[in-house]
Amino acid sequence: MPTLLSVDAPAQYVWWRLPRHARSAARARALLRERARPWQLPAGTAETAVLLLSELVANACRHARVSPGRQIHALCVVRGEKLRIEVSDAGDGFPCVREQKPLAEAGRGLRVVAALADAWGAVPRPYGIGKTVWCELTIGPDGSGAHAGAHENGMHHSEGGGDRSSFG
Repeated sequence: MPTLLSVDAPAQYVWWRLPRHARSAARARALLRERARPWQLPAGTAETAVLLLSELVANACRHARVSPGRQIHALCVVRGEKLRIEVSDAGDGFPCVREQKPLAEAGRGLRVVAALADAWGAVPRPYGIGKTVWCELTIGPDGSGAHAGAHENGMHHSEGGGDRSSFG
């Protein structure tokens, strides 16, 4: 996994618990937009981060096959020139980018994440329950991720075992 945190730079972070519900992606977008202002994220970086968080939360809501009442945890950390987004759920399936038919109405979320993030992946959560899907952005001076869209296949790595279900 790429190293995000430098020991020298203080971190700014925010953490939310969200219900596993279709409206949680919209709520996550609003919460991160609100937090981006005091963090003074450039507008382009903030909007890219909002889109990435929204895709990861939507995937967790849609694909984590867990009992009712389980929550999704979202964490956003800014340290130095890096922004890391993590979304954790109790589901045991791991995400993978899948091929899409041109007219399919869904299933492109991880392609978006792979195209816009500098890196992304998934790791098992501690104690064997669920996973954390993460992505990272370099905060560019012009407001864009420094490497946004630079990765041809986008799948830098996905760590951990378990069932490889098709997340979109």
